[in-house]
Amino acid sequence: MEFHAPAKINLSLRVLGRRADGFHDLESLMCPVSVFDTLEVTRRVEGELEFVCDDATLPVGDDNLVVRAARLFCGARGIEPRVSIKLTKRIPHGAGLGGGSSDAATTLLALDRLFETRLSRVTLAAMAAELGSDVPFFIYESAAMIRGRGERVEPVAFPHALPLLLIKPPFGVPTPWAYSRWKDACEIPGVPYAAQAFPWGELVNDLERPVFEKYIFLADVKRWLLAQPEATGALMSGSGATVFAVLRSKEDAVSLGERVAREFGADLWLCACETVG
Repeated sequence: MEFHAPAKINLSLRVLGRRADGFHDLESLMCPVSVFDTLEVTRRVEGELEFVCDDATLPVGDDNLVVRAARLFCGARGIEPRVSIKLTKRIPHGAGLGGGSSDAATTLLALDRLFETRLSRVTLAAMAAELGSDVPFFIYESAAMIRGRGERVEPVAFPHALPLLLIKPPFGVPTPWAYSRWKDACEIPGVPYAAQAFPWGELVNDLERPVFEKYIFLADVKRWLLAQPEATGALMSGSGATVFAVLRSKEDAVSLGERVAREFGADLWLCACETVG
């Protein structure tokens, strides 16, 4: 059985404060987008859990979120983990696009279907929360408002297929570092941080302050995108390192992408996609 694990973007991300447990309280509008990893999940007649991935830079043991998700699901349901999982990666890691979290959530959804356990979304989301803050979001397969540290998910209607260009440089941003710098970070003069208003809501990300302080390249990309005629808005997703442009039309991705590569280098990861409500 084949399953798609979509990436996400944060259309808005507000950090409300640090919690007693070390996490931060958030309020974020998150939306799946039309770029995804693929998981092939099959039952095995005998043997243990088998996991393979086409990205050699990722661990394939118990440090991998897919493996952890499979063991968690099978352990909770009293099922022998006789499954084979093949992961094909398209979402870069360290990108603020939730690739690993999506893979973990999709593993839970896939095993629920494979073993016909018919668990509720609430039950699966509670399981997902044990794996990471972004994982519960992907259980609902919908745009959603995220609160708490990410475990409180409220699916929302988002019937807007926003055309996007995703841009990621050849480096990642450690999420714990970005949050640890949130409180004390300052704005860089001349860099646009203000919320960008749209009929459906606003683009804003409180983590741009700490991330842009260290990774000025990302601030330069956002500032440049906002000056381009194809873009109606631009924002960093999550804790980075992806910056995305909201385009006037799908067709604009080609011309804008070519100019991005000329301006900032050919080693960027570029992806034209759209939001999936």
